[in-house]
Amino acid sequence: MHFLPKHKKGVEPLNILPVIDQSKDELTDIFKDLHAHPEIGFQESRTSAIVADKLRSYGVDEVHTDIAKTGVVGLIKGKGSGTKRVGLRADMDALPIHEETNLPYSSKNEGVMHACGHDGHTTMLLGAAKHLASTRDFDGTAVLIFQPAEEGLGGARGMLDEGLFEKFPCDEIYGMHNSPSGEPNKVGICKGTAMAGACFFDIYVQGKGSHAAMPHQSRDSLVIATSLVGELQTIVARNVPPLESLVLSVTEIHAGSAYNIVPDTARLAGTIRYFSDETRDLAQKRMQQLCDGMALAHGVEIRLDMRNVFDVLINDDALSDAYLEAAADIVGAENISGTDEPATGSEDFSDMLKVVPGSYCRLGHSGTLGLHNPGFVLDPEILPVGASIMARVVERRLAI
Repeated sequence: MHFLPKHKKGVEPLNILPVIDQSKDELTDIFKDLHAHPEIGFQESRTSAIVADKLRSYGVDEVHTDIAKTGVVGLIKGKGSGTKRVGLRADMDALPIHEETNLPYSSKNEGVMHACGHDGHTTMLLGAAKHLASTRDFDGTAVLIFQPAEEGLGGARGMLDEGLFEKFPCDEIYGMHNSPSGEPNKVGICKGTAMAGACFFDIYVQGKGSHAAMPHQSRDSLVIATSLVGELQTIVARNVPPLESLVLSVTEIHAGSAYNIVPDTARLAGTIRYFSDETRDLAQKRMQQLCDGMALAHGVEIRLDMRNVFDVLINDDALSDAYLEAAADIVGAENISGTDEPATGSEDFSDMLKVVPGSYCRLGHSGTLGLHNPGFVLDPEILPVGASIMARVVERRLAI
């Protein structure tokens, strides 16, 4: 395996894989185009068409489309005759956010933005695909998974429900996320339990409306709902053991329609994040009890709707080490870490890791404005770095 050293002032030398290095401008153009045309989950028709066309142009052996509506899977066979299969996964969807970056390639789709870097993930996996299809310096099959709808819409579960790993078996699988850490080319993994599971919830309060001047005739859904917001916070403070972790956030409240009407209905919405199913079950049980108790106290109806949307993400220890070794080939051993802290954010790659062992890493880049922010900017300089790491883990795990 030959590498082309790249040097940039102030940054450690990188060993970008040659095909990817030669394709840097192409990757940047792909990224900017995807960024300018973001698409919400399960609506990534333009994105998936570009992905499929690029894979075919790179000589990928098989390209399968329309998996979970807009998902794409590509297969690349190495030079050897081995039967082992390594999966690489990238997500494609954007967020319902109005972009405020003022980039020359800002979103052209009003109210939709790639504020989480999925345009970069897709581009990096395309770069890896181009390298692997060109060199084929591995023994086995690379399975390239371009997933729709990661942002809480169940894209991974949709692909799994349609038989992803029955149709395209993988012995192990790897994912990657950009990190606006201000530390370019730093690769980190949290071994074991790495990212929180998540549930979304809605709470519906059915009270009794009245004229605002005669509140005694009402059962005020707004007052009840706001009281319930405070009560829900006691679950973390007084029910969850101090050494366990739970986040419970009420993020929406909807009630009322006029200055002079006590509303008859109110709705709360939010999320919980957890690292064990036991903690999740405890939270759900207490939420239901608080809703039932508040309903009884005020003589109203309160309904809790809780939905699991992400499982806890668990990285395999041995495969995390293998991933870091591959990353070290590209960014240097001084730029990798296997001791990252668990994150309370969630990621539906966890659903794939429940079926196939693997690992999920973070790749640092310049800028420190957080993900899901209307001003978030992904540094295109990390595109060839991420692509090289993805390609390299395939070559290492399927070494001839």
